[in-house]
Amino acid sequence: QNLCTLRGCCWSPQSDTNVPWCFFSSDHGYKVDGELRTTQEGFQATLTRLSSPSLFGNDISPLLLTAQYQTQTRFRFKLTDPETRRFEVPHEHVRPFSGPAASNLKYKV
Repeated sequence: QNLCTLRGCCWSPQSDTNVPWCFFSSDHGYKVDGELRTTQEGFQATLTRLSSPSLFGNDISPLLLTAQYQTQTRFRFKLTDPETRRFEVPHEHVRPFSGPAASNLKYKV
Protein backbone atom coordinates (compact mmCIF):
# COMPACT_ATOMS: atom_id res chain seq x y z
CA GLN A 1 0.00 0.00 0.00
CA ASN A 2 2.80 2.46 0.85
CA LEU A 3 4.59 1.92 -2.48
CA CYS A 4 1.30 2.31 -4.33
CA THR A 5 0.46 5.65 -2.74
CA LEU A 6 4.06 6.90 -3.10
CA ARG A 7 3.72 6.43 -6.87
CA GLY A 8 0.57 8.57 -6.85
CA CYS A 9 -1.69 5.59 -7.51
CA CYS A 10 -5.05 4.67 -6.01
CA TRP A 11 -5.24 1.87 -3.40
CA SER A 12 -8.47 -0.11 -3.12
CA PRO A 13 -8.35 -3.65 -1.66
CA GLN A 14 -10.85 -5.98 -3.35
CA SER A 15 -12.23 -9.39 -2.46
CA ASP A 16 -11.89 -10.46 -6.11
CA THR A 17 -8.28 -11.62 -6.61
CA ASN A 18 -8.48 -10.82 -10.36
CA VAL A 19 -8.90 -7.09 -9.69
CA PRO A 20 -5.77 -5.01 -9.06
CA TRP A 21 -5.64 -3.24 -5.71
CA CYS A 22 -3.21 -0.58 -6.95
CA PHE A 23 -4.13 1.39 -10.10
CA PHE A 24 -3.80 4.77 -11.77
CA SER A 25 -6.71 7.19 -11.55
CA SER A 26 -8.54 8.17 -14.74
CA ASP A 27 -6.84 11.59 -14.74
CA HIS A 28 -3.36 10.07 -14.96
CA GLY A 29 -1.27 9.34 -18.07
CA TYR A 30 -2.51 10.24 -21.54
CA LYS A 31 -5.76 11.16 -23.28
CA VAL A 32 -6.90 10.91 -26.89
CA ASP A 33 -6.49 14.29 -28.58
CA GLY A 34 -9.08 14.70 -31.32
CA GLU A 35 -10.79 11.88 -33.18
CA LEU A 36 -9.67 8.34 -33.98
CA ARG A 37 -8.53 8.07 -37.61
CA THR A 38 -9.55 4.92 -39.47
CA THR A 39 -6.78 3.27 -41.50
CA GLN A 40 -6.70 0.26 -43.82
CA GLU A 41 -5.17 -1.77 -40.96
CA GLY A 42 -7.26 -0.42 -38.05
CA PHE A 43 -6.97 3.07 -36.58
CA GLN A 44 -4.61 5.78 -35.32
CA ALA A 45 -4.95 8.29 -32.51
CA THR A 46 -2.86 11.13 -31.16
CA LEU A 47 -2.37 11.00 -27.38
CA THR A 48 -1.33 13.93 -25.21
CA ARG A 49 0.12 13.72 -21.72
CA LEU A 50 -2.12 14.77 -18.85
CA SER A 51 -0.58 16.98 -16.20
CA SER A 52 -0.11 14.24 -13.62
CA PRO A 53 2.97 12.87 -11.85
CA SER A 54 5.33 10.97 -14.12
CA LEU A 55 6.20 7.41 -13.16
CA PHE A 56 9.44 7.19 -15.19
CA GLY A 57 10.16 10.77 -16.35
CA ASN A 58 11.02 12.09 -19.84
CA ASP A 59 7.45 11.47 -21.02
CA ILE A 60 6.77 12.08 -24.70
CA SER A 61 3.87 14.24 -25.76
CA PRO A 62 2.27 13.88 -28.17
CA LEU A 63 2.33 10.12 -28.80
CA LEU A 64 0.98 8.30 -31.84
CA LEU A 65 -1.09 5.17 -31.16
CA THR A 66 -1.23 2.89 -34.21
CA ALA A 67 -3.65 -0.03 -33.93
CA GLN A 68 -3.91 -2.98 -36.31
CA TYR A 69 -6.62 -5.64 -36.46
CA GLN A 70 -4.22 -8.18 -37.95
CA THR A 71 -6.28 -11.36 -37.58
CA GLN A 72 -9.48 -12.45 -35.84
CA THR A 73 -7.39 -13.28 -32.77
CA ARG A 74 -4.42 -10.89 -33.01
CA PHE A 75 -4.48 -7.16 -32.28
CA ARG A 76 -1.25 -5.16 -32.49
CA PHE A 77 -0.64 -1.67 -31.20
CA LYS A 78 2.40 0.60 -31.23
CA LEU A 79 3.11 3.77 -29.31
CA THR A 80 5.60 5.99 -31.13
CA ASP A 81 6.93 9.53 -31.02
CA PRO A 82 5.45 11.18 -34.13
CA GLU A 83 8.08 13.94 -34.05
CA THR A 84 11.27 11.89 -33.63
CA ARG A 85 12.00 8.68 -35.49
CA ARG A 86 13.64 6.03 -33.32
CA PHE A 87 15.38 2.76 -34.02
CA GLU A 88 13.14 -0.31 -33.84
CA VAL A 89 14.78 -3.66 -33.24
CA PRO A 90 14.03 -5.90 -36.22
CA HIS A 91 12.52 -9.29 -35.44
CA GLU A 92 12.65 -12.24 -37.82
CA HIS A 93 9.04 -13.30 -37.13
CA VAL A 94 7.36 -9.89 -37.08
CA ARG A 95 6.66 -8.67 -40.59
CA PRO A 96 5.14 -5.34 -41.61
CA PHE A 97 1.35 -5.48 -41.83
CA SER A 98 -0.36 -3.53 -44.59
CA GLY A 99 -3.94 -4.71 -44.14
CA PRO A 100 -6.66 -5.03 -44.76
CA ALA A 101 -8.03 -5.10 -41.22
CA ALA A 102 -9.47 -8.45 -40.18
CA SER A 103 -13.21 -8.81 -39.67
CA ASN A 104 -15.34 -11.02 -37.40
CA LEU A 105 -12.98 -10.22 -34.54
CA LYS A 106 -12.94 -12.37 -31.40
CA TYR A 107 -11.92 -9.36 -29.28
CA LYS A 108 -13.06 -5.79 -28.60
CA VAL A 109 -10.83 -2.75 -28.40
